Amino acid sequence: MRKWLNNYFEFSRKEFNGLMVLLVLLAGTFLFPMIYRALVPVELPSAEEQLAVLKFAMANQPKEEKDGKKRIFSPSAGSEKRKSVLFYFDPNVIDLNDWQKLGLSEKQAQAILNYRSKGGVFRKKADLKKMYTLSPQLYKVLEPYVVISGIDPEPAQKGEVKFKEQIVIPKDIKIIELNGADTLQLDEIRGVGRVFARRIVAYRERVGGFHKKEQLKEVFGIDSLKYEEIKNQVIVDPGKLKKININTAALADFKNHPYIRHKQVNAVIEYRKQHGNYSNIADLNKVAILTPEIIGRLAPYLTF
Repeated sequence: MRKWLNNYFEFSRKEFNGLMVLLVLLAGTFLFPMIYRALVPVELPSAEEQLAVLKFAMANQPKEEKDGKKRIFSPSAGSEKRKSVLFYFDPNVIDLNDWQKLGLSEKQAQAILNYRSKGGVFRKKADLKKMYTLSPQLYKVLEPYVVISGIDPEPAQKGEVKFKEQIVIPKDIKIIELNGADTLQLDEIRGVGRVFARRIVAYRERVGGFHKKEQLKEVFGIDSLKYEEIKNQVIVDPGKLKKININTAALADFKNHPYIRHKQVNAVIEYRKQHGNYSNIADLNKVAILTPEIIGRLAPYLTF
């Protein structure tokens, strides 16, 4: 090869060796990527990594795309999606704004308000199903958050026969009303005894009375088995609850209450001072420190 090149070019031995090294380097540079791809398989991004990239791209979309003028990633381009906030509510008292927060349109919410203005009353959760403005899917979402208070049980319609589960109780067993009984009367309940009688009274004083029998399971030591033993021997009179006016309440009114802590009571009072009185149970959702669970448990004990 050197002789062939010398026919056209004059190379010294060193120049020829340098040329050979250069050609080897150029060949290696050209062949290395192909050899590397053949020997080292390409790792594709995982599903989680692809999802992360997609979310990043969506978060950095131009404003006009987020506003719906141009939707690349949305399968329902051009359709407005209403954001809802779930909270415990009484359908007999909340206003137009609260219904819209729950996900209803203004037209849907106004239809419910018109129903109420004509004397319509929701006596139980299932009554909401009768509203044509609520789809079955939306009702299923809202149903766990419905709190209906201060409504008498729905009377039976003319000619309608309502069957209730009949519980056979021996004649020698007394039925005790939980909110009015003292420790001696509670001691007469089979399975209670003096210790549990004192605990029931102490807890009743803390919470303000029982609005349902199931609250007995909140008393220390009364588990599901003990509750099943005594539940058919007691009744509850919600009319004897000690209620608190949330618009005049002070810290002392909630002292030792099992459903709300000191800092949460303080937040309720401070919010009231800054924004005025609460008009209904739904207004408590405006206090950030209160969860829907806390509001739902407190609802039977509050007045406005």
